[in-house]
Amino acid sequence: MPDKIKAAIVGGSGYAGGELFRLLLDHPHVEVTQVTSERNAATFVHFTHPNLRGRTSLQFVSAADLEPADFLFVGLPHGGAMERIDQYAGMAERIIDLSADFRLRNPDDYVRWYGKPHANPEWLGKFVYGLPELYREEIRQAQYVSGVGCNASATTLAIWPLFAEGLADAARGVVCEVKVGSSEGGNKSSDATHHPERARVMRSFAPTGHRHTAEIEQAIRLSGAQATVHLSATAIDNVRGVLATAHLFLREGVEERDVYRAYRKTYRGEPFVRIVKERTGVYRYPEPKILSGSNYADVGFEVDGESRRIVALGAIDNLMKGAAGTAVQCMNLMMGWDETTGLGFPGLHPI
Repeated sequence: MPDKIKAAIVGGSGYAGGELFRLLLDHPHVEVTQVTSERNAATFVHFTHPNLRGRTSLQFVSAADLEPADFLFVGLPHGGAMERIDQYAGMAERIIDLSADFRLRNPDDYVRWYGKPHANPEWLGKFVYGLPELYREEIRQAQYVSGVGCNASATTLAIWPLFAEGLADAARGVVCEVKVGSSEGGNKSSDATHHPERARVMRSFAPTGHRHTAEIEQAIRLSGAQATVHLSATAIDNVRGVLATAHLFLREGVEERDVYRAYRKTYRGEPFVRIVKERTGVYRYPEPKILSGSNYADVGFEVDGESRRIVALGAIDNLMKGAAGTAVQCMNLMMGWDETTGLGFPGLHPI
């Protein structure tokens, strides 16, 4: 294998694409050869991603000028990758798609959650769901890996130990609210994201029917359980970050020490998942603020002993562990490199 592989980013003008390029610029085994953007073609990448000024002289190119590479990252809006996947598969041996186009295994779920049939359902079985904490060994062997929804990532990592160890009363389901920053809406402006409308909000924008619900239910099924997930999403006055607050009920006889044991067992050795549950201090529970720019997911919980209710918490940077960071983590696994390569930044405090 050469010292560096050649990687290209399709759809690199968005926030996740910019974060991905930032990470790859410092990756010791990767050379980014092309970044595409139709509306920014022939302009310098740093005009769109100003933090990369002085770090790269690449210009955006049109997708029509895309050349073969060793590795392809696709960051197009929903529907863009599924319609061109055969073309992209002919241009790179390995692909990670950051969109929702290949996250769900059942094609009927695309009709239910995305409102139209999948354009290439035969490809769904070729992609591995890109959450290393659940699918690490499958990712190691994969040619094609999907992105993971940021809200799904925070929620799934928060609740996964309870299902993996059989502690949750699955029949009573999961009720979860995610509080999200504005970058989750992407870099294309709208009436809702116009600054006077978006600033200082606490706005419920998806009380029901959030698309990431399907991913969370799919992940729970991996444990052998079936649980209905009720997901709500609220926009808050942050740029980055997701905080998932999930309410579940423990099975009869399960005690708090069993929950501690489950979280420690599930996440022992995980390089990017940290259990945050302190008796004192400001940061007693997961807090997305201190995760900005990092690939860490902080998880925690609190048990209401009288009702057997458990509140499971998960915090991430939506552009990192919810998108670009996990993509690089998956690439490392696919290529047989150390999983943490290029992802050592711990975040900032204070910020």
